[in-house]
Amino acid sequence: MNRMGRPWQAGFTLLELLVVLAIIALGTAGVGFAIRDGGQDQLQREATRLSALLGSARARSQVSGVPVRWQTTDTGFMFSGLATPPGDDADLPNHWLHTDTRAAVQQALSQPTAQSDALVLGPEPIIAPQSVWLFSVGQPEQRLRLATDGLRPFAVVVTPP
Repeated sequence: MNRMGRPWQAGFTLLELLVVLAIIALGTAGVGFAIRDGGQDQLQREATRLSALLGSARARSQVSGVPVRWQTTDTGFMFSGLATPPGDDADLPNHWLHTDTRAAVQQALSQPTAQSDALVLGPEPIIAPQSVWLFSVGQPEQRLRLATDGLRPFAVVVTPP
């Protein structure tokens, strides 16, 4: 018996059980985030970044009236024909965020094969449908396709497995 004369009760209070369950839920969520698929996230970040870069190059091509070409290189990619606006020293990046990222250009069937290694980004407001496949050297089975129909900006295209 305790001091109050009531028999001692064994067990946990409801509040203690709720605190333990909350700690377990937080730990489970942390483990879930830690084991996410890093390769697919990496490609998604690269695709989002490349979409913004291609949109910027396309807009700059339309403003300057000079065609801009985007093509892959051994160390990343490059923009050729890109005019830098007066007073702007910033040039577009020419490397991937992750060193094992690679890309392959896919032109529309009506495009000549001589330009199949590059995207042509303007200066016309409507360009030919084009796409780029992004993949990781370490995990080549994970791929993302970034495409435009010629009118809309480049965006990730979900393809069925």
